[in-house]
Amino acid sequence: MKTNKGPGSAEPDAAEAHFSDYARPLIDEANSSAAALRSDSDAEVLHRLRVALRRLRTLLWAYRPLLGEELEERQGERFRSLAGAAGKTRDWDILIELLNEALGEKRAPTERLLSARAAALSDSRERLAHAGISSELQDALNDANDTLRQTRKPTSLKKFARKRVAAAEKSLHKRVRRARDAKGAEYTSYHDVRKAGKKVRYLLEFFEPLLSSRQLKTLKGLKKLQKRFGALNDVVASEELLRSSSRDLFSNSRSVATALAALEKQRKRRVRAAAKLL
Repeated sequence: MKTNKGPGSAEPDAAEAHFSDYARPLIDEANSSAAALRSDSDAEVLHRLRVALRRLRTLLWAYRPLLGEELEERQGERFRSLAGAAGKTRDWDILIELLNEALGEKRAPTERLLSARAAALSDSRERLAHAGISSELQDALNDANDTLRQTRKPTSLKKFARKRVAAAEKSLHKRVRRARDAKGAEYTSYHDVRKAGKKVRYLLEFFEPLLSSRQLKTLKGLKKLQKRFGALNDVVASEELLRSSSRDLFSNSRSVATALAALEKQRKRRVRAAAKLL
């Protein structure tokens, strides 16, 4: 017997009906990582939390045509704020690694670096403990589902997935051209390429069974792009962190200058490596 299809009864193969299928595993991962922080001080736990939140933001962007711009931006800001609360622990880990490599463990201010890292980790755990992550994420999921249930014309999931991946790819190609045409090694344009590439990669992983072989062929290249541009981002972020914390790490300006020069050398090498992919 046929049933009357109205708001809240999207077809099983409709994009609206599958939002929770994509969002729920990411929310579970974020909640699991947040809970683990109470007893586990490993920065990898924080990293998993941040990645889950980034993927959720990408999923929201994918569903933007169905959710509306206002809701997507409001929910995206929710996830961005929670990711920010995860703090700079990983940034300190990267800076420690880079300075030990560039200066040697004897010349690097290892003890002060580790102390700063411990403070960042403690701050992250404290902020996240009071952030109400579980309820925040559940509220975001409920708000999105409430909106999607109001649709009167369900959207084919396959067509939707391919269209959104194509839109993300178009944005990536635009940013690659801009970075390629930029005068000198303009890091901002490289950073935009990294973010756009990450978005395409996440979407390919979300929608893999629904995509054409042509779209899936780009996944391998994206992983290589992210690795090189991610390495560049690491050293740029380390330079910024070192500048903002130099007085707490080094006893004199000469040591600061030496450390910054070492990181600058690393940055230039990684810029050249990233530029080869453009």
